[in-house]
Amino acid sequence: MYNQLIQLVVKRLAQRFKRWEKDAAALQQYQLKQLIKGGEKTHFGLQHSFSGIRSYADFCKNIPIRDYSYFEPFVNQIIKGDKDVLWPGRPIYFAKTSGTTSGAKYIPITRESMPNHINSARNALLMYIYKTGETQFINGKYIFISGSPVLDQAGGILTGRLSGIVNHHVPWYVKINQLPSYKTNCINDWEAKLDAIVTETISERMTLISGIPPWVEMYFSRLLKTSGMSTVGEIFPNFSLYVHGGVNFKPYEHRFRELIGSNIDFLETFPASEGFFAFQDEFPSEGLILIPDSGIFYEFVPADRFDEPNPPRVPLEGVEIGVNYALVVTTNAGLWAYSIGDTVRFVSKNPYRLVVTGRLKHYTSAFGEHVIAEEVETALDEVCSRLNAHVSEFTIAPLINNPEGSPCHEWFVEFSKAPQDMALFQLSLDDAMQHRNPYYKDLVRGKILQPLILRNLPKGTFIRYMKSVGKLGGQNKVPHLKNDRSIADELTKYL
Repeated sequence: MYNQLIQLVVKRLAQRFKRWEKDAAALQQYQLKQLIKGGEKTHFGLQHSFSGIRSYADFCKNIPIRDYSYFEPFVNQIIKGDKDVLWPGRPIYFAKTSGTTSGAKYIPITRESMPNHINSARNALLMYIYKTGETQFINGKYIFISGSPVLDQAGGILTGRLSGIVNHHVPWYVKINQLPSYKTNCINDWEAKLDAIVTETISERMTLISGIPPWVEMYFSRLLKTSGMSTVGEIFPNFSLYVHGGVNFKPYEHRFRELIGSNIDFLETFPASEGFFAFQDEFPSEGLILIPDSGIFYEFVPADRFDEPNPPRVPLEGVEIGVNYALVVTTNAGLWAYSIGDTVRFVSKNPYRLVVTGRLKHYTSAFGEHVIAEEVETALDEVCSRLNAHVSEFTIAPLINNPEGSPCHEWFVEFSKAPQDMALFQLSLDDAMQHRNPYYKDLVRGKILQPLILRNLPKGTFIRYMKSVGKLGGQNKVPHLKNDRSIADELTKYL
């Protein structure tokens, strides 16, 4: 009966999914009109003359691209009690993010924007059923490894991690099968929480598991240690779907397949505190389909021109395949031409599918090479596949004052399965990087940089590091690229 109901819902959503493929640009134009209309009488709308906006060109003229630092005074106004500041009324939540490029941010979530977060996660699963016909995961238990649902308050507005906020809106038909328990989810200490999650789930019929790859890998490892089994598939024989997002899965995929030990499906999503933007719609597929009708208007700025005074910005219909863009969003939570800091690249325009390539401020370019996350992650994945190695976590930083010779890129890598020949791995990795980034290649060939240095970190190093900075577990992620030594110098202590 439950499966039949799900199939009925999928059929009803099929037309909407088809519109995403055929009419995405038109849906986006409609979103912009509705957003301008919605924000016209707010403090922000009055300051930026929303009433005079008649076209996309007017929108760009009246509303420059900004980051959180510009919006912070508006957020402080809301916290003080003002209403109709960025969006009519007051937000129902603030999603608090530690910020990978700055301090804490308080991202507003309104009654109008909340469905984007909830329904998009639901639609990702329904799209999976629609495209594959697989429904096995429905008849079991689901685990969402996330932050604590305990919320604080800021100016009378409930505040917490997005995953904790969303936990309060999980539909009843999901909640009846959801693990871990509310009590376990509220445990602050990550390792204690992990032990409690293992205890609650190890004997259950788990069919769907979701969470950021490094923390799910820890969960899998703890399961195996506790059970004495050799694969997660032995513990959960009905486990059929892993849902992930937040970081590039490629560097983790081989390790996950080894840990699971059975052939399951992977479903990739692109959620953020500012909105749920895209999810995988083909299996297998390169790229995620953009959600064009969920209260968000998207703009795209060529990433290599983002820092110009007036960088070019294009709506969805103006994007080109293969260009690395900074993602800018306008939302019904009151974010206007807001740079979220992520970069994307379109791999298709029919339908509009993209891949996440990294962060605007997560790069290494001490010498003008501008190496981005997509390049290092694909290079690492290629070399690991060829040399039969698996990586748990890694990060890269420039080493300018190199006591061992010329400046270089210093890679700090923690292997779950180390290569047999570390020197060959290091050489192969540098070759793969030169192949992907011509500027890096020229610098190495011109002897301005020497080939990269690989630091093989002891197992558990990144866990100890993240714990030392108060970011162990939850939605926290290790930046894979830095243009400074802030992380590298700390990791050096563990060598």
